Amino acid sequence: MRNERRRRSGRVSALAQNGNRLGLMWECPDLFRLDGTDVVLLSAQDMLPKGFEYHNGNGTVVLLGRFDPETGVFTEESDHALDYGIDFYAPETLRSPDGRRIMIGWLQNWDTCNQHFRNYPWFGQMSLPRELSVRNGVLYQRPLRELEALRGEALVFQDLPLENGELRLPGLSGRMLELELELKPKGELYQRFALRFAQDETFHTTVSFRPHESVLKLDRKFSGSRRAIIHQRRAKVRHENGALKLRLILDRCSCEVFVGAGEQVLSMAVDTPTSADGISFFADGCLQISGKAWPLRP
Repeated sequence: MRNERRRRSGRVSALAQNGNRLGLMWECPDLFRLDGTDVVLLSAQDMLPKGFEYHNGNGTVVLLGRFDPETGVFTEESDHALDYGIDFYAPETLRSPDGRRIMIGWLQNWDTCNQHFRNYPWFGQMSLPRELSVRNGVLYQRPLRELEALRGEALVFQDLPLENGELRLPGLSGRMLELELELKPKGELYQRFALRFAQDETFHTTVSFRPHESVLKLDRKFSGSRRAIIHQRRAKVRHENGALKLRLILDRCSCEVFVGAGEQVLSMAVDTPTSADGISFFADGCLQISGKAWPLRP
């Protein structure tokens, strides 16, 4: 990845170099300063896993550090995945007129880019625009605030008990939906929570959480896929004894999950007929769930 800013000597410096530590090739670089930190975003191909980081082979990387404009060199201080889901690549950013750093990515991956969704005349899609910030050495992401203007009337639920089984809420369904969800343990720590969406008798896609392992997982193996593609992805997340906040946005053929205040995001595409629009909650153990759900206008 080369820095195009020529030094006074006339030479071109190397902004940052890989050395085969994060994949075999970097592309789509982006450099900007945000909240007192210099940030490099890049898309890496053929990565090996690093703990719970970089499990999708071809994915996105955040490098945080310091950029010296005199030497053209970026000194890296930390790195982490930009998106922990299945489908997210080649993001680029821009600065809004009011100074916000806005990012949009390709909601797809190289391993599925030849798998055309048979139900739709188009192929491929972009992520929602996301606002970026840096806190405590982590790049935070949240949906663009202007998207809230698309919300319809909210369905609100508070401290609903969910005990060893399934729960469906009247009026909660849809494939264009925003859902804010808060999980609270009730008594002994529960084993597993799951949210199913794009659901009918044949199909469903799942977001699940196991607090004992601190693992949040996406699972689309029953979403309608007919190929041996990536169907699952896991991320290690922070929580307080099982208490966790999630924000999900469904957009017909995609799901973007924002964890907590946006410290992690998991994105994926789903090849499910839009007639499958059911939503349900499931628990192994006992907990309470609260939240708000808004249908979204196209």
